[in-house]
Amino acid sequence: MNFYPFPLFLLLFMTFSGISQKTKSGPIIEDYGAVWEIDNPDFKTDTSQEFKVVFDVKDGPESDTEINRNLNTVARFLNMHAQNGIPLSQLKVALIVHGSAARNLLSDEAFQKRYEVDNPNRELVENLLNVGVEVIMCGQSSKTRGLPKEDLIPGVKIALSAMTANIQLQNQGYRPIKL
Repeated sequence: MNFYPFPLFLLLFMTFSGISQKTKSGPIIEDYGAVWEIDNPDFKTDTSQEFKVVFDVKDGPESDTEINRNLNTVARFLNMHAQNGIPLSQLKVALIVHGSAARNLLSDEAFQKRYEVDNPNRELVENLLNVGVEVIMCGQSSKTRGLPKEDLIPGVKIALSAMTANIQLQNQGYRPIKL
């Protein structure tokens, strides 16, 4: 029988170095947006400031049964900052959706009619809306892709365009993050 000490060493190293840590979701968006804990970062987070961000999401998953990882990034943003002492009241978040991601904002009923499955993103989008994320659909994508407002998850707003919404939010001090 051969003995290989390297894997044991690697396991011990991972355990004591923190590599084996697990990601954690919540406290703002439970079950989505899991993030890693960063112990003692060199670049400190200013927990007293307001974080105003607009996420621009144009790409959706190829599969009709897959959660859009870019939408999940919005939950990650909220959770990681809350886990590190920044209250929700200091997190001002907008999400602009266009392109192939636009279908991810459909209600289950509308998604079911088109793709014969429930929208895997509905619960995540509803959770984002419930904590105050402004979810905005590009009006041009809505028309181009045949996604009328009545087919969207309740609470989703339609703008003239993603470009227009981005400009307006940036003029209000929101910082863009393009996904």
